[in-house]
Amino acid sequence: MQAGMFYAIASYILWGLFPIYFKALEAEIPPVDIVMHRMLWSFLFLVIVLTVRKQWAWVGPVLRQPRVIGGFIASALLLTANWTTYIWAVNNNHIVEASLGYFINPMVSVALGFIFLRERPRLLQWLAIALAAAAVLWLTWQAGHPPWIALTLAVTFGSYGLLRKTASLGALPGLALETALVLPLALAYLAYTTVQDHNTFVSASTSTKWLLVAAGPITSIPLLMFAAGARRIPLSLVGVLQYITPSLQLLLGVWLYGEELDGARLTGFVVIWVALALYSVEGLWRTFAARPGAST
Repeated sequence: MQAGMFYAIASYILWGLFPIYFKALEAEIPPVDIVMHRMLWSFLFLVIVLTVRKQWAWVGPVLRQPRVIGGFIASALLLTANWTTYIWAVNNNHIVEASLGYFINPMVSVALGFIFLRERPRLLQWLAIALAAAAVLWLTWQAGHPPWIALTLAVTFGSYGLLRKTASLGALPGLALETALVLPLALAYLAYTTVQDHNTFVSASTSTKWLLVAAGPITSIPLLMFAAGARRIPLSLVGVLQYITPSLQLLLGVWLYGEELDGARLTGFVVIWVALALYSVEGLWRTFAARPGAST
């Protein structure tokens, strides 16, 4: 349990600090290039990890299942869209709105489960979804347009989670397959930019090149720590701890990078936090009530 808490909290803290990493690259590397390098170096790092751990037995059976491959192509494209949107948001001073996307993501996941998996949300979960929807409408009215960045991040990551929930592979081989499937796209893009003399990796400083190469372990290690933690602690606790990530992102956006959080936007965030509190308390209460001897 203690090890699981450590792994889960550490992974969420690392994810929450991602804006610092992407901000360090923004001066020399555009968002799309960062995503392509992230895919490339993540794939190479995961190949090393799988080789060291001798976990290649899944490859043969998966290659004989076109339906599984099709599902992972879809999840890989969703992951690419999510990464591209998030990195663009961070490097264009929209960290606060990006954090909003991950705050509302749990409610999006509940709604997707209701639509596609025939899951039946409980009363407090419905109330949380309603409050989150009301907050999005409030923010839309205040800004004059929907919070597209937050909605894109929430929908792409929620849909990605839906596909991975029904997938047959675990976190490590699943991410390796996803990066392998988009690797041709990344290599083609990098080759094209090289031919056009626009390859930012070639012209970048040495420190920036090493930062890009580090995208492999920086992307993969938090995921592996999360997978290790999720196996050791209750799912409801995982659900509560996940808010560490957007909370850190919000704090970084406001206090470190000086993004605006005026009264109107803060009101929307407060409503979201109330919805998250209902959602989390309901999950913890259900978990506690289901334990043997809870009534005693």
